[in-house]
Amino acid sequence: MGNWRSCFRYDPVGPLLESGNPALVYFTRRDLLDEDPGPVDDLWALSYVEKILRKQRDDGSWKYPGGKDEVRTEENYDQIETYRQVGVLVEKYGMTRDHPPLQKAAEFLFEFQTGEGDFRGIYGTQYTPNYSGGIMELLIKAGYGDDPRIEKGFDWLLAIRQAGGGWAIPALTAGEKLSRENMFSDLIQPDRGKPNSHLVTGCVLRAFAAHPRYRDHEAAQQAGRYLMTRLFKRGEYPGRQGEDFWYRFTFPFWFTDLLSAFDSLTRLGFDAGNRPIQEVIDWFVDRQLTTGAWKLNLLKGAGDPKPGLWISLAICRAVRRAFDL
Repeated sequence: MGNWRSCFRYDPVGPLLESGNPALVYFTRRDLLDEDPGPVDDLWALSYVEKILRKQRDDGSWKYPGGKDEVRTEENYDQIETYRQVGVLVEKYGMTRDHPPLQKAAEFLFEFQTGEGDFRGIYGTQYTPNYSGGIMELLIKAGYGDDPRIEKGFDWLLAIRQAGGGWAIPALTAGEKLSRENMFSDLIQPDRGKPNSHLVTGCVLRAFAAHPRYRDHEAAQQAGRYLMTRLFKRGEYPGRQGEDFWYRFTFPFWFTDLLSAFDSLTRLGFDAGNRPIQEVIDWFVDRQLTTGAWKLNLLKGAGDPKPGLWISLAICRAVRRAFDL
């Protein structure tokens, strides 16, 4: 076993290779074993991918199932559902802009980018640095890293930072709630003197961490150092303040949890020599099952028969990065 695998009590690679999921096996071989599993676009013909693409609409979007008019418009519900489905296609099947359906979905999402550079609508008329960062992360991974619209997005993220070097939801820094009234009111500007939010900072950092140039930006490094000081701690703003939110996991990543933060921090270059990173590794090591996998609190994974194994893969990728840096 290599050094990164030897830190675990039980080998985590076996369950991934034995999963019977072609995509899991592909990324395990490629990312953990340094093997050549063939072209990634072979995964795009899998039946589960075809099932997702059959529901894509002509404008590139997916329709949100349900929704409440008092929360957001139908168009913005579709924005969030398209973001969700693009996450599955990019993160679980490696889909890029080389595939026309992904191009169409990307262009649909870019329609929500404002003249300032942010992606708006999921919080109505208000700024959403967390969703802007999350959408940008997926578009970068899909091959849009050199697109001038992504550059514009980074310019906005850098301009909207708090004085502490991280990010927060501007409406909350101004003491307002994300109520229906405020989500359809005039744009609320941030109070940059208020604290960073580790929840929002963790989401934004995913975009920086995904980009080969911006991950080295001093703003990203500063925010990464801040995020390491907040691991396992309560949130700074109402809504998701409890420490337990660190332990509610999703893949593809959605909000900031312990694994999404760990993934971004290692992509930013913070290795196991940093005490907070080692503490995260220890947390996952302590909770590994004798099978080599993990049983954690998973919030999403509908339609995937083995969602927990994607968490296992993400843990292994980040641990490997932490030891290989």
